[in-house]
Amino acid sequence: MEEKSAILIFIDDEQQPVASFKSPINFELDTRKLVDGDHFLRIVSKDPSGREGVRKIPFIVRNGPDISIVGLSENDVVDGVLPIMISAYGKGDQKLFLIDGSETPRSVPSWVWLIHIIFGGWAMYYLITNLFLN
Repeated sequence: MEEKSAILIFIDDEQQPVASFKSPINFELDTRKLVDGDHFLRIVSKDPSGREGVRKIPFIVRNGPDISIVGLSENDVVDGVLPIMISAYGKGDQKLFLIDGSETPRSVPSWVWLIHIIFGGWAMYYLITNLFLN
């Protein structure tokens, strides 16, 4: 019978593996036990002859409420008084989706205003040239 490679799964720099399996595996990572922020999954594989292979996969955990900020971005150079809108919404019960309060309010993008102005100008031109000049 063919021996299989052993797989050890670590999170961040932990010394004790989260799980140990024989290859191949299916594994579910429960991120609810991790704090929000940057983490990495370190997978160590040992073949039957004793050689090791290591792979690190970085990921970001964001289980807490999502925080949305309008009016200030990272590394902005600012002065004076800034109007800032901050919204924070949690995921709540992931089995039930509620529309009320689930959207982050945002200001209307400038390109939408530009399209409205261009359309309004075209409509005025059309009305003037076709209704009053005919």
